[in-house]
Amino acid sequence: MASLFKKKSVTQLLEESKSETFSKTLGAFDLTILGIGAIIGTGVLVLTGLVAARDAGPAVIFSFIIAAVVCGFAALCYAEIASTLPVSGSVYTYSYVTIGEFVAHLMGWTLLSVYILTASAVASGWTGYFYNLVSGFGLEIPKALLTIPSQGGIVNLPAVIITLVLTWLLSRGMKESKRVNNAMVLVKIGIVVLFIAVGAFYVKPENWVPFAPYGLSGILAGGATVFFAFLGFDALATSAEEVKNPQRDLPIGIIASLAVCTIIYIAVCLVMTGMVSYKELNVPEAMAYALEAVGQNKVAGVIAVGAVIGIMAVIFAYIYAATRVFFAMSRDGLLPEFFAKISKKTGAPTFSTWLTGIGSAFIAGFVDLKELSNLANIGALLTFSMVGVSVIILRKTHPNLQRGFKVPLVPVLPIISIACCLFLMINLPLTTWMYFSVWLAIGVCVYFAYSKKKAVISDDKRLEIKKAE
Repeated sequence: MASLFKKKSVTQLLEESKSETFSKTLGAFDLTILGIGAIIGTGVLVLTGLVAARDAGPAVIFSFIIAAVVCGFAALCYAEIASTLPVSGSVYTYSYVTIGEFVAHLMGWTLLSVYILTASAVASGWTGYFYNLVSGFGLEIPKALLTIPSQGGIVNLPAVIITLVLTWLLSRGMKESKRVNNAMVLVKIGIVVLFIAVGAFYVKPENWVPFAPYGLSGILAGGATVFFAFLGFDALATSAEEVKNPQRDLPIGIIASLAVCTIIYIAVCLVMTGMVSYKELNVPEAMAYALEAVGQNKVAGVIAVGAVIGIMAVIFAYIYAATRVFFAMSRDGLLPEFFAKISKKTGAPTFSTWLTGIGSAFIAGFVDLKELSNLANIGALLTFSMVGVSVIILRKTHPNLQRGFKVPLVPVLPIISIACCLFLMINLPLTTWMYFSVWLAIGVCVYFAYSKKKAVISDDKRLEIKKAE
């Protein structure tokens, strides 16, 4: 039983953080852009309108604020521990050093499901924006190539193609692909700013009355829904070994990306619900719809183009994050060695990148994610909770460690973060818990069949990472 709770030493982790396995190319700006790219996507382009129409009305801004506060607690915890232990693997690594091997394996297993399913879900949603865009140019795509078999089609082909294209880009290495990602994110920010700038002139205050038509319960329900529009900043923690100055840059990237996205969400919600009645926003392309409703069809077209480009950055960020979790688990022996092999030519973990990309493409192209979408949500909430636990334990066991950022009011604030996450988990559907239990059960089987025997912790038995020729 004791072997299940073997821990990594902090000294060993800090040595790993100095390794030259990855090229250290990311700065605070790159991390902030990567975080914004992962967070701003279907949340601002889809959820803003749908939640306003169905749950909260114009008071949807309070739904976003509530969600931002809850995520903010988790973000502060991430900022401290990521700056203290700047090693790839995120909560998997943090669990390894604070609780032990078995829990760490399950956290890594959970992270993989979160990142791969989210990338697949976003790719599936991207198809709708892409189809609307090409339809505007008079091009038609057969419905059979836009929908999955269970919906009467053959394959969601655009989702498969865009996922594989972004996988190829990531396989070229982070130095090259970050330029493209930065450009995609800047385009996405640009269209949001354009929407706010143009839409602000068409705001009618009477559209904000009644401001909270569904009452407090509607605002809280909306908060639970839009909570997941903020997921993504946690992906930054997986990039730690590629950051030039992780103690300084990781906290800046995590906190800044969440703050910027919160401001953007609130501004978009205010303008959107001021342009048209909240009752009209029950559509997936709410931003474009609002602009068309006030006669700004050309701007709506620009927004559509930007959405197609911008959502690609979300897929990019989650595929990237999954590959770094594969790498960290493989380096520790919990997964086969080839997951950790780095291409000498590109500096990227080529095998795990393509495995993640192909898996995500398959799910997006053939699997109905409607019932499984909350699987990513429950996994994310569990990992957020574990980060709070890790902060509390690490403060107790290693109080003198150098920390680039410190969470205030420990242990009170991390406990609040944990409680908020557990509350949202409890309110998820029973079917979600069933799916999640099955996934964890598979992870337990993998651990006892392979990982427990192959795990490498001691310095003299470290897994040697050989760079591929």
